[in-house]
Amino acid sequence: MVVGFRFVIFTTKAEYGVRLLLQLGLSGGEQPVSLKTVAAAENLPLAYLERIAALLKKSGLIASTRGAHGGYVLAMPAEEITMDRVVLGLEGAIAPMECFIEEGADGRVQCSHPDHDAGHCATKLLWTRVQLGIIRSLQRTTLAELVAFSAKPAGTPTELPLEIHSS
Repeated sequence: MVVGFRFVIFTTKAEYGVRLLLQLGLSGGEQPVSLKTVAAAENLPLAYLERIAALLKKSGLIASTRGAHGGYVLAMPAEEITMDRVVLGLEGAIAPMECFIEEGADGRVQCSHPDHDAGHCATKLLWTRVQLGIIRSLQRTTLAELVAFSAKPAGTPTELPLEIHSS
């Protein structure tokens, strides 16, 4: 039994952003969906959702239309939207630990602890492997998969398609 094991790598921006995209995907992408509709369906704060939508639009994942029947649509097919692109667009980085988010001039991850000289953090190997595993999982997961999983009728067995490979 693991007690007290908890670390957060994603904020509510990623969670709410995926939920916003899921609602757009579930709508079929034909008609724009208002953020007010998404906020009500997902029980999310509208003002925060507006900021998230702006980030998703800047990342090229959604497009907006103005007018009485305006709202948001997916900017590309759901099959082409991978979760790594979503998380990077919203979070800016994928880091398993807070101390793991600094990048050096060469683009490599550096430990931010001041007592670790020249990036010789003893746990860097572990967190690098965790980071790579998360990135691979996000790269393999598309919005289309999430939409299909979410659209299953109530009462249908919902086995999660987990891929676990040992290397």
